[in-house]
Amino acid sequence: MTAIVAVDIGGTHARFALAEVQDGRVLVLGEVMTLKTSEHASFQTAWQEFERINGKVLPRAAAIAIAGPVDADVIKLTNNPWIIRRSMVCEKLQVDSFVIVNDFGAVGHAVAQAGTGHFQHLTGPEQDFAADGTLSIIGPGTGLGVAHVWRKGAAYHVQATEGGHIDFAPLDAIEDAVLARLRKRYRRVSVERVVSGPGLIDLYETLAAIEGRAVQQYDDKTLWQMGMSGEDSLAAAAVDRFCLSLGSVAGDITLAQGGFAGVVIAGGLGLRIKDSLIRSGFAERFRAKGRFEGLMAAIPVKLITHPQPGLFGAAAAYAQQHI
Repeated sequence: MTAIVAVDIGGTHARFALAEVQDGRVLVLGEVMTLKTSEHASFQTAWQEFERINGKVLPRAAAIAIAGPVDADVIKLTNNPWIIRRSMVCEKLQVDSFVIVNDFGAVGHAVAQAGTGHFQHLTGPEQDFAADGTLSIIGPGTGLGVAHVWRKGAAYHVQATEGGHIDFAPLDAIEDAVLARLRKRYRRVSVERVVSGPGLIDLYETLAAIEGRAVQQYDDKTLWQMGMSGEDSLAAAAVDRFCLSLGSVAGDITLAQGGFAGVVIAGGLGLRIKDSLIRSGFAERFRAKGRFEGLMAAIPVKLITHPQPGLFGAAAAYAQQHI
């Protein structure tokens, strides 16, 4: 059994936890400590603060999930001024080994290792994912994360992708209007312009334009609150429209990846709108793939409910690479 430090670094917060791994799996994920990135000059000083609060010397192994590309030696975080130099991690953090993964790659590892109790059924047959084959993972948030996991028995491989940047394909007149609105601002409209947290603004304002209504401009956080609570009927309609589009995109990605072993909706936004997903036309849009409707209907689609998939997945990535 090996003790490690798991870290999940986003734009606003960095989450830390001690974990124990063995035989390529996560055994224990400890209590989570959340630090504001704005209150620390660097990742190193935040790490030192976690060590100070923890009250003892940290393990000499780190599993780090980062919101942004991680392939270069110099890693610049999205919406966060920290810079991490891969070649200096061992020196700066006083560790002997580490792994750095993209935050959605970490979610892929979490999907691969989380128990069945960490998934909630959305649509399709109420059964476990197939033991062998590909799982497609779609995570709406600030952007749209896409990954897939290939499994064969106990072995698995995670592949993070840039599937959130495929072209948006409208399916009805309302989505035609959404595309026309977005095309005035962007040369090319990707699916994450619509199926992401900020995308709700354009859905809302497009619906208002269709009805000839003048509406106040809101940020996406306010619109989500208004739509989820039902206090604004137009915002509620925009949330329903979001769920329809998410169903279409999830189905397209599943076909492209061959995710016939199962589909996972991930991300904090997915968790917040789970009731809306179940009540909406998400399931019908997911299945509506012409000649492949029967195939799509046979795929279990679930929501991952693990409270810390980034931390858990980072620890799982370390276990797979080093243990």
